[in-house]
Amino acid sequence: MKAPSGVGSPAVNEMSDRPATIDVKQFWQAIGQRATGSTIVTARSESGPAGLLGLSATHLCADPPTMMVSVDKRTSALPTILQARHFAINYLPSSQRELADIFGGKSDLKGADRFATASWGSLATGAPVLQGAVGVIDCELIETIEKYNVVILLGRVVATSSDPGAVPLIHFRGGYLP
Repeated sequence: MKAPSGVGSPAVNEMSDRPATIDVKQFWQAIGQRATGSTIVTARSESGPAGLLGLSATHLCADPPTMMVSVDKRTSALPTILQARHFAINYLPSSQRELADIFGGKSDLKGADRFATASWGSLATGAPVLQGAVGVIDCELIETIEKYNVVILLGRVVATSSDPGAVPLIHFRGGYLP
């Protein structure tokens, strides 16, 4: 059955034996319709700290507590995470839009220079932990899965911290909710 066509109507593909080909831009537009907490994924190796804006960071399971992060293979922070064998997921407070943009590549700052714009500490693994984060989940890297152009990182949770009164920075439709 076809959906009615017209302005604002969602596109619906009829069932067929072949999967529909989805345009990458269309895919990202659809993904952008979900609100997600803004995170910075960090690690520290012998070469220093590294981090990335991690909008694909989520839990895998609670028993044992395990997190999952999807990282593009071209991301400059990936070698540091793989060498360090750990990562921390820092949930950003609403006051840190600029920091999210810096780690999302929307500034001239690169690599370890990005860390000079905020205060950082650490928990169990030594990965940088944002002071004033809504929450932090510190993980030991236990497995990587390479698929297409990404590396999926699986991490065993070894430490957490949180600020229950903090307001999270929510990413939605390519920007942030007020």
